Amino acid sequence: MAAADASGSGPGPAGPESARERIIEAFLALLAEKAFERIGFAEVATRAGTTLANLRGEFDSTLAILAAWFKQVDRAVLRGVDTDMVGEPPRERLFDVLMHQIELLTPHKAAVRSLQRSTACNPGLAMAINALAVRSQQWMLAAAGISAAGPRGMLRAQGLAVLFASALRTWIDDDDPGLARTMAALDRALARGQRCSTLLDDLLALPARMCPTRARRRPPGRDETIAA
Repeated sequence: MAAADASGSGPGPAGPESARERIIEAFLALLAEKAFERIGFAEVATRAGTTLANLRGEFDSTLAILAAWFKQVDRAVLRGVDTDMVGEPPRERLFDVLMHQIELLTPHKAAVRSLQRSTACNPGLAMAINALAVRSQQWMLAAAGISAAGPRGMLRAQGLAVLFASALRTWIDDDDPGLARTMAALDRALARGQRCSTLLDDLLALPARMCPTRARRRPPGRDETIAA
């Protein structure tokens, strides 16, 4: 991410995009320090080294800044999709995509923890975050080659958002650099999704196929064959 302009005089020569990135980074730093609902526009602008006028030009609200971060992470995941996973079963592809998403969230774990606390006691915020999460998971499904179109796709995305949130509750306290507990939790969550057709439908319940052997991320103790 671009660093904030130390002079506090506003965006540097890198242009509007770098200003947006500075604002997002400033917001995440503040979120790591305090509750979402206590973050004000003025302190975001100050932390980002920009003006309130510039901040208003980029974002309508703190929720809009949060939405921009979700989009930023999604784009990074989509840019890094492993093309070698194309021949793998759907659950394997989705596992790989979601672990990439988690890895990108890891530098901002304190901000995510703060957000979890706020949503636990703020139903309105929880609903807004859920909407962002569902939209994000539609893209993650697409990245894994699983349809996210129409009512069924929306149902899959909502179900996946719930499953992903459950895995994040393990990740938030997982200090292992290899994220072994998180991988195991995510694998269990996807297994629950397989068993519940109203969440991820039958696309995640396709039988495992014989695929070329390749090195890939696997949770500890997981068999090579994915059960139907």
